[in-house]
Amino acid sequence: MISAKRLKEQFAALQEITASGQGINRLAFSNADWQGRAYLMQLMKDAGLTLRVDAFGNVIGHYAGRDESLPAVMCGSHGDSVPEGGNYDGIFGILSAIETVRSMHEEGFVPDHPLEVVLFMCEESSRFGAATLGSRAMRGELSQEDLDRLKDKQGHSLREVLKGRGLDPDHIETAIYKKPLKAFLETHIEQGKVLDHQGVQIGAVTGIAAPTRFRVYLHGSADHSGATPMNLRHDGLCAAAKIISRLEKLASSETSAPVVGTVGICDVTPDVMNVIPGEVSLGIDIRSISAAAKKKVANELKAYIKQVTGERNIPYDIQPVSDEKPAVMSQEIVKLVSDTAEKLGYTHIAMPSGAGHDSMHWADYAPTGMIFIPCRDGISHNPAEYASLEDIAAGANVFSEVIRTLTNLSTII
Repeated sequence: MISAKRLKEQFAALQEITASGQGINRLAFSNADWQGRAYLMQLMKDAGLTLRVDAFGNVIGHYAGRDESLPAVMCGSHGDSVPEGGNYDGIFGILSAIETVRSMHEEGFVPDHPLEVVLFMCEESSRFGAATLGSRAMRGELSQEDLDRLKDKQGHSLREVLKGRGLDPDHIETAIYKKPLKAFLETHIEQGKVLDHQGVQIGAVTGIAAPTRFRVYLHGSADHSGATPMNLRHDGLCAAAKIISRLEKLASSETSAPVVGTVGICDVTPDVMNVIPGEVSLGIDIRSISAAAKKKVANELKAYIKQVTGERNIPYDIQPVSDEKPAVMSQEIVKLVSDTAEKLGYTHIAMPSGAGHDSMHWADYAPTGMIFIPCRDGISHNPAEYASLEDIAAGANVFSEVIRTLTNLSTII
């Protein structure tokens, strides 16, 4: 089936394709990301895939089926990373997909249904504050307004960055994927501790939590830290501290479904010791598998922001970044993954995903599934991110077998 030796060599090659710094640095559309993309495109060609590139830069590789009129099975993942990230997030998924096709090609195996392998661009939110942008473009969920609204820390808009790579954002609608699909499947490291803690090799994902993200801008007054009495201050950071604490409490207290809330960005101006903080911006991320529970926490936090800024006489603005829908995986594919792992002799459990993935955008388009393998100590988005070759091979074998089953004409889902 798949070649663990080949996968090991490919992981090692990609580990060398990174900008300077600790771990892996392939920020979306950066030079390192583009070099990694070129390497993966060559692997796709070597596997026998015919490539096309859409207006957003997503790379779609086609492997012909016995009957090209049948809906395709789509699979794939991403190649970009967070700053100082690991070498397995996203990469395991796209390499497993390419290796699956390469093994088919070498064996002369012709699937009944065609296969589409996608290298999705800009899955990480690190550069533009919004995740899975490549999938969103393919699903018609990325507007012309988004292309100008989403900017990186240097102030470059998504539109500018795409044009800088020779892409065609002015016609982003041409990236929308309109062909029917039989199924969508993605494999990934778990990015959590469940599989590693339980000593299980395969996770059959039942659903994907999705983020609601927004920026909060607090317009306090920057004044002298020594000359301004406490009762005359409009301290933006003190208001921010109350908001951060309230989010933690709201998320922890939600009982209808698990919710997690994070303030991952806190920018303070002027950011010096002897000046009361004036302008403060917060980047807020709220996630749940339950859309209702997530919305409840977000609404309660926004109500509290209004309350605390009113009490402190601090104007504020809230700018939405994204509001994704949690995705439910196909029960038939969950069972297929579990049955396949059992047949191949791998331990397995059914489990939800707390992290977002490209798969979430396809669940309302076609029956969708995900396969997880453990990452050591649950560490991800970190240079210490690690998956053993044994688990990589196990996940790739299950993935390959499931893809072969899904592309079989007799398989009904």
